[in-house]
Amino acid sequence: MKVAYNGRKAILAIAGAVTLIVLGLALFQISRARCSSLVGDAICRVETSRPLVALTFDDGPTDQGVEIASRVLRDNGARGTFFLIGHEASDREHLVRRLLAEGHEVGNHSFSHTRMVLRWPHFYDDEIERTDRVLRKAGVPEPDLFRPPYGKKLIGLPMAVERHGYRMIMWDVEDPPGATNARDYADRIVQAARPGSIILMHIMYPANEMAREALPTIVKGLQAKGFDLVTVSELLHQQPAPHR
Repeated sequence: MKVAYNGRKAILAIAGAVTLIVLGLALFQISRARCSSLVGDAICRVETSRPLVALTFDDGPTDQGVEIASRVLRDNGARGTFFLIGHEASDREHLVRRLLAEGHEVGNHSFSHTRMVLRWPHFYDDEIERTDRVLRKAGVPEPDLFRPPYGKKLIGLPMAVERHGYRMIMWDVEDPPGATNARDYADRIVQAARPGSIILMHIMYPANEMAREALPTIVKGLQAKGFDLVTVSELLHQQPAPHR
């Protein structure tokens, strides 16, 4: 009887371990889902027939990232949305003000750029609030767009985003993995874009050289397909406001 009892215990332990693994994998997939969230809205694209796309940039701000984006967008009559990290923006308020002066939009990308899952509620609040204060101090009038670091979210973060009056902005087109050169990088983004797309790029840091080199080709390629490059807020105006 003892052997049978121990056998049942072992089977239950294995079943429990398997369940935890499956649950963990499921939560991981949910946390990184682009277009859905367990709580609230995760906006990855806007349904519209108009030829509009939003080009968005994460991280920073840095001098090299803002310089290339500013020049390329200005030269092509386009606007972008920049999701900035609070602790970096606090050291470079002049770059935030430059983006605003040139007609671009600025969003909240957390203060520390830490993965924001399985944290206490006050952690999410602090990350959003500290960055909100930095952005307002730099001249952003009413920050209301939030992008999760690494795109990770479960329940606590989306609840905090709604609590602070923000909208959670994801993407449906992103830096193409495995791009071999700037031309390949640009071609893959342009080919993937469709009306209402929110495009994610990383151009701020030294490791993002390929993206910076590809940016002019991307902007010209999107415009050659007939797209107007607008801010995320302008794109969101194409759809009804979500019910609260």
